[in-house]
Amino acid sequence: MPKSDARGLRRLSRALVFSAAGLRAAWRSETAFRQEVVLAALLTPAAVWLGRTGLQRALLLGVMLLVVVVELLNSAIEAVVDRIGHDRHELSGQAKDMGSAAVLLSLTLALLIWLGIAWDRFGPGP
Repeated sequence: MPKSDARGLRRLSRALVFSAAGLRAAWRSETAFRQEVVLAALLTPAAVWLGRTGLQRALLLGVMLLVVVVELLNSAIEAVVDRIGHDRHELSGQAKDMGSAAVLLSLTLALLIWLGIAWDRFGPGP
């Protein structure tokens, strides 16, 4: 794909079009992405309710967004590896496994933040 010479608002509008295409492609082809987006949508009201401060709410919402971002990157890695070929190769397997590990770590971070803020709200007092 040749590099575009677009600048300013034209470049921004093209970037938004490409980003929207990427989100549509992920929604159509990636079950995990759809599940995480739906979960984030369902948990958003809970995050607003659970967080007592703006910072807590930002953490709860931000970590859900982080999970979706990492899932998009993992899906991109998988797509590139599959584009190269479906033959088994150690490096292809490692790339896919590392992407999967990144998703696992982002989900673990999300769980820890949610549990920590829930503990702060409902746990025993000081």
